Amino acid sequence: MGDIIKNLYEMTAFGDIIAEPQFLVMYAIAIILLYLGIKKEYEPLLLIPIAFGVLLANFPGGEMGIAQADENGMIMVHGVMKNIWEMPLHDIAHELGIMNFLYYMLIKTGFLPPIIFMGVGALTDFGPMLRNLRLSIFGAAAQLGIFTVLLVAILMGFTPKEAASLGIIGGADGPTAIFTTIKLAPHLLGPIAIAAYSYMALVPVIIPLVVNLFCTKKELKINMKEQEKKYPSGTEIKNMRVLKIIFPIAVTIVVALFVPSAVPLIGMLMFGNLIKEVGSNVFRLFDTISNSIMNTATIFLGLCVGATMTAEAFLNWTTIGIVVGGFLAFALSITGGIFFVKLVNLFTQKKINPLIGATGLSAVPMASRVANEIALKHDPKNHVLQYCMASNISGVIGSAVAAGVLISFLG
Repeated sequence: MGDIIKNLYEMTAFGDIIAEPQFLVMYAIAIILLYLGIKKEYEPLLLIPIAFGVLLANFPGGEMGIAQADENGMIMVHGVMKNIWEMPLHDIAHELGIMNFLYYMLIKTGFLPPIIFMGVGALTDFGPMLRNLRLSIFGAAAQLGIFTVLLVAILMGFTPKEAASLGIIGGADGPTAIFTTIKLAPHLLGPIAIAAYSYMALVPVIIPLVVNLFCTKKELKINMKEQEKKYPSGTEIKNMRVLKIIFPIAVTIVVALFVPSAVPLIGMLMFGNLIKEVGSNVFRLFDTISNSIMNTATIFLGLCVGATMTAEAFLNWTTIGIVVGGFLAFALSITGGIFFVKLVNLFTQKKINPLIGATGLSAVPMASRVANEIALKHDPKNHVLQYCMASNISGVIGSAVAAGVLISFLG
């Protein structure tokens, strides 16, 4: 009877959890992320799969955690070092578990980031940016955090490739961060992906924090519609539909000529958008890209990213440094956009609300919605959403181009 009870106990995960209480820390993190996604509704489509992936990865014996290969692709499999890229996919599934199969097939190969960008493109309306092209420059200013943290990370001992992968978190774009890290520092993919998506989900917390630090109430009350009435634009777009169709084609050509390494992201983003703008003739393609493909990719990406967050991989100083550096990159990107608006306002009569600079991130459309809520708190009539979207959407392009530049120089 005693042997039966002992065998039953050893079958459970309790012994391993008692021996390694750090699993409890990971459960707490997973519960917090689930709370933020379900209760607070912070990017639930992303945060809930990620949080559940964290939970699944940290049950001893469940074999749902991602086993990260080192810089050379070497990984320990049942006590033997193997090259992960020489292992057939069915061997990965059999020896390392189904989650590793999905991770190395979909994430490590770089397959999912461009696919998600295609879906983002199909869901994006470039109209607000095209109507307010002068505001799109703030999407470039908001990339400050990427390059500042890159330099700081190098000074702290990270290699240039690792520093670039850390800095790209400041672009606030999960697929871009994953794609860049796969190319430059694949051994850091787990913590960087977690940091990037976690901070994207925490946009409703981080943007107000930075805005309250650097913006005055007077600045936040700048009404963009009133400014438009006082100083109307001399440029009028006569055929927006034609412009929307030409735009993704033109951007793809320009980026392909100047930053070819950014084509996988920008090209798929613009392809998705072109399908959207063509209209009813390709509705079936648009419906598939924006619904079935996008939703499926998001589920697998979220679960796989969450599964990288094992206790062994997450609870170490390198990961903590990445989390801290990622927050710094994120905050500096917001700050860079704000201060560039302040600079522009010194030299123009037509004032711009700093919230537009704060949304030069890739977190579309959450960053714009958060900024609009802040503006409405200071003035219930001050709707800045469409103006913020101009900067916000350009930030998507800006971060992808920045990633391409980093890959070109360091890859």
